[in-house]
Amino acid sequence: MPLRDAEPGDIPAILALYNQAVRETTAAWTSQEETLDERITWFETRQNAGWPVIVATSPEDKLIGFASYGAFRPREGYRKTLEHTVYVDPDFQGQGIGAKLLQQLIDKAQAQEVHVLVGVVDGDNTASIALHKKLGFEIAGRLPEAGTKFGRWLDLVFLTKIVTPGLDSPDV
Repeated sequence: MPLRDAEPGDIPAILALYNQAVRETTAAWTSQEETLDERITWFETRQNAGWPVIVATSPEDKLIGFASYGAFRPREGYRKTLEHTVYVDPDFQGQGIGAKLLQQLIDKAQAQEVHVLVGVVDGDNTASIALHKKLGFEIAGRLPEAGTKFGRWLDLVFLTKIVTPGLDSPDV
């Protein structure tokens, strides 16, 4: 399963995968599907900031997953801490694709001297939590009943990994 940097032509497939998660899962705590224009803006924002958008493709060149990272919080004091996201087509989950995508993000974050990557996961998403732990993330906190979707309360779990230990702290 090859990984590569996303291209503008991948945006409709990225959008479809994201909107499927909006409709069917608690990975995105919203019921509002994104438009193509919104996902184009998302993609361009990442490209302009130098943040990766990586895609995984099947042997038939179908987009089956994507991953990226972006701002964790807007203040400059957080500029070395970024929040990541990984989505894998449900038909391809459990095959190690999420791990490959997340490891690629870790590698790119190290190369860009990101200090901390943060994953924000639904507390019931045991597969995602296990994936993060497998790659060295630690649970940094749980916010009980922090959100809702599908008529139920959801816990929010923060998972963090220091990807560049010993990095000098920049001035704010």
